[in-house]
Amino acid sequence: MAINDYKQNIANAIAVATNLNAKTLKEYIEVPPDSTLGDYAFPCFKLAKELRKAPPVIAQEIKQSIKIEESIIEKTEIVGGYLNFYINKEKLVTTVLEEIAEKRENFGKQEIGKGKTIVIDYSAPNIAKPFHIGHLRSTVIGGALYRIYQFLGYTTIGINHLGDYGTQFGKLIEGYKRWSNEYNIESNPIDDLTKIYIRINELCKQDESVLEECRNNFKKLEDGDEYCIKLWNQFREVSLKEFQRVYDLLGSKFDSYQGEAFYSNKMEEVIQKLEDTGKLVESEGAKIVNLDELDMAPCLIVKSNGSTTYATRDLAAILYRARTYNYEKAIYVTSYEQILHFKQVFEVSKLLGLDEKYTKGLIHVPFGMVHLKNGKMSTREGNIIKLEDLLKEAIERVKIIIEDKNPKLKDKDDIAKKVGVGAIIFNDLSNNRIKDEIFDWDQVLNFNGETGPYVQYMYVRTKSILEKAEKIPSIKEVDFSKLLDNEAIQIIEALYRFEETLRQVIDKNEPSILARYLIQISQSYSSFYNEHHIIGEEATVQNARLFLTYACNLVLKTGAELLGIQMPERM
Repeated sequence: MAINDYKQNIANAIAVATNLNAKTLKEYIEVPPDSTLGDYAFPCFKLAKELRKAPPVIAQEIKQSIKIEESIIEKTEIVGGYLNFYINKEKLVTTVLEEIAEKRENFGKQEIGKGKTIVIDYSAPNIAKPFHIGHLRSTVIGGALYRIYQFLGYTTIGINHLGDYGTQFGKLIEGYKRWSNEYNIESNPIDDLTKIYIRINELCKQDESVLEECRNNFKKLEDGDEYCIKLWNQFREVSLKEFQRVYDLLGSKFDSYQGEAFYSNKMEEVIQKLEDTGKLVESEGAKIVNLDELDMAPCLIVKSNGSTTYATRDLAAILYRARTYNYEKAIYVTSYEQILHFKQVFEVSKLLGLDEKYTKGLIHVPFGMVHLKNGKMSTREGNIIKLEDLLKEAIERVKIIIEDKNPKLKDKDDIAKKVGVGAIIFNDLSNNRIKDEIFDWDQVLNFNGETGPYVQYMYVRTKSILEKAEKIPSIKEVDFSKLLDNEAIQIIEALYRFEETLRQVIDKNEPSILARYLIQISQSYSSFYNEHHIIGEEATVQNARLFLTYACNLVLKTGAELLGIQMPERM
């Protein structure tokens, strides 16, 4: 990394002064909430117990003995139990902008994942059911993680683990047998299959024998019944065509569409391995792995009628992915409603005889639910919003805004698509993923708030300034001393944190960290733009400010694309 790692330099210097571990010390270093208190702060109370001294005394001793080049840290100050560090601003400006000039679109790109494979299981809609707004979160969170891990040097494998197996297909098959002549599956597949599913569910509640027929249909499907397999293939094929339209709008791509059904012939090995451990026991005719010792409900592996479960298929998938991809991490992006399921599955996976590397690498990335302003969505209540309809409505709403504000804008349809879809993606990713989300159009399409359209607007502003100037200065034309004002330094410090921001995203599997970062860059550039003229200034000032504009333009575009958002060239 060409950019100076200030935290590491500070940690190394403190380690020499105290004979403590630099890695641990680096984790203690903070960024003060107020820039007047320095750029970095070391909380000396963290060492009070170990060194048996008061924090102010520790701060004083470190300050007196620490050795860091003045070209890196220009001064240190003690405030209470903190030792505050002020970095050399001109050195910061020089190193950050020189690296941007050298790397350009690759600024922030790293090789920390070289030689390591990450498997990400995301989106995973259920075949023959509406692809609704609730599926958006898994699709965009997983997609963002996929791109960011890849940008940091990992080999990434995106898997769309389709819900294409299970008892619901026994119900669909039964409903189709009874009422197929009343519906047109080819022309309106998902809607009609949903109607059949709701109808057969109601019948199952009224008549237990119908439910039993549904269970038998699924068992036949598992056993290879020709008629059941033919219907299943038909349901899967028409559903995938529907889903693909949504994926095309979102720009989503996957390396594998191997869903639950792919593992239908791989579950026997899982069952046998669990049998061999003696941990698979019978319970009321079913087969379970008891997890009482961990205060968890038992993990159901085989139902009393002999059919398998989600857990069985997930365990088969773990075996297959370990052998096929030799993964460092296998990440599952699903709602928090499945937290217990994955705790059970990950625990049982330890009984499969896999290398510990693979079981340790299993990670569930849960997220909250999407609610409408009037409450939770429900298929039965009829208030499901289809994802395709949502994205199309976003595009149409942006078209109306364009017609109102800039009717002569060229490429209106393309821009409306980028802004509308980008607004939906950013709205989802800017929230901490574990929080439930209230979907509100007024918030999503706000061009002034902390939204996707705002980030896109600031990108377009930087681009239009560069086009108006008709040049991007070379780094040799940049006088770094012209960028030492507060607004410029605020931007430079944010640009400096781009690499660290991306590492934080994968450390926590939390794309909102990057989304919030892009808001910060946008706001910092807006402040800079409002306080300083860029074009028409004396040449050295103009060149410096133009290059800073270019740097913001690059990082906004790179960051947005990592989230899955396309930038319009004008707005």
